Amino acid sequence: MDEFGGKGPVFRVNAAESIQKLWKRWTGSFEAVHFQAAHAETAQIGTAPRKTVALPAILAPYQTPANLLPKPTPVNLRRFAETPLVRRAINIIKDRISSLDWQVRLKRGYSTATVDEADARCAILRQTLEGPNSGDSFRTLIEQVLEDALVGGYGSIEMELTGDPLKPFELWPVDGATIKINAKWDGSPATPRYAQATGIAMGQITPLGGDSLDIKTPGLIPLLDDELIYIRLNPRSYTPFGLGPLEVAFETVNSFLGAHRFAGNLASNSVVQYALWLNETSPAQHERLIRWWQDEIEGTGRVPLISSEQKPEVLRFAAGTDADLRLNWQEFLIRMVGNAFSLPPMLLGLERDVNQSTATEQADEAFRSAIVPLAKLVAEHFTRDLFAKKLGWPEFEFVFNELDARDEMTEVEMQTALLTAGVLTVNEVRAMRGLGPLPEPTAQSIPAVDITRQEEVEEKTASVFQHE
Repeated sequence: MDEFGGKGPVFRVNAAESIQKLWKRWTGSFEAVHFQAAHAETAQIGTAPRKTVALPAILAPYQTPANLLPKPTPVNLRRFAETPLVRRAINIIKDRISSLDWQVRLKRGYSTATVDEADARCAILRQTLEGPNSGDSFRTLIEQVLEDALVGGYGSIEMELTGDPLKPFELWPVDGATIKINAKWDGSPATPRYAQATGIAMGQITPLGGDSLDIKTPGLIPLLDDELIYIRLNPRSYTPFGLGPLEVAFETVNSFLGAHRFAGNLASNSVVQYALWLNETSPAQHERLIRWWQDEIEGTGRVPLISSEQKPEVLRFAAGTDADLRLNWQEFLIRMVGNAFSLPPMLLGLERDVNQSTATEQADEAFRSAIVPLAKLVAEHFTRDLFAKKLGWPEFEFVFNELDARDEMTEVEMQTALLTAGVLTVNEVRAMRGLGPLPEPTAQSIPAVDITRQEEVEEKTASVFQHE
């Protein structure tokens, strides 16, 4: 009410519009001061501005247009990925691949004679990949990408050129669950093939990176085909998305968590297994016995003393054995999770049916079925998307070493046999192991020594007498 006792004017405020105005006002003033200086500094130091948002999951979800197909249930998948069983399966594959030695080399059919500055360009690619951006190393970058690939089949890396000849590109890991695929992509390099959903309905916020989007695509950052590496596991013809191992084992993991939770409650006495039956007791006596038991006996460790005309009877609801914990059912579910990740049950903690003769075979099979295919898929994406499409250097390739043979001694014996038979040269073997070629030996002139027949006979005779 106003000072005259009447009602004042009523203002209706739309919360969404107010927030949008505040964001636009803040982004406009912030961009004018901060981002001009940031882009000027970027041009000086030779780094590339990032287009995608680093952590879009912290923002509110937003529905995308119908022509961009969303990846389902990313929250549930990542929640399951934090459970011990799934985390063990993911770490076995992720840590093994990220710790592999790797190299950048010329493809087959190319040589240093046909490629200009091949050694120098290989060194530049190696050095740039070792530090793909200001905050990541190659291992931290590839671990994040492999995590998303194993969880949902959507490992993603953004690629941007810097203009610096000594560091020609920068790479950033992208949350693969926020990447939407353009179902109407026509194959043109100028048409966006992907888009990142930032979760903001008003459009992309400029201070988080990149230019403002068109109003027709709110909350989306368009990405061209040569701006994003999108790794799909198990590609299929009827969907543009991949299929991660955790998606395959989703129902199995859910069942395992339920069985594990039930067994935990049963083992910790959260589930009552006994009952005490008292015959011919009044309600008052029954209530008094309950209070006495809860106040004096339960949790104290004292010996209860009961005096009554009839002996109380204990009723048992379960047998109290390991069968009540459903251990066989949990073991079966663990084996199913291992099958989804192409891992033997031995690596997930089931060692009952493993002996010395089968352990090595199972470990080798896990390396060939789980490690090698994913490592080669990542290497192919670096070769095709980064080197060929982005840089225009199709003569180079990215390869992981140690993929042909898991056992080091087996690999050494095989390479030694090929070297002895003359199939490979020393430099070819060194290239297979990620080492540089040896320098060419310089020709040294050997002075000619003329030895007559008489001098040779005298020398042999002297050596014989000296030996005797």
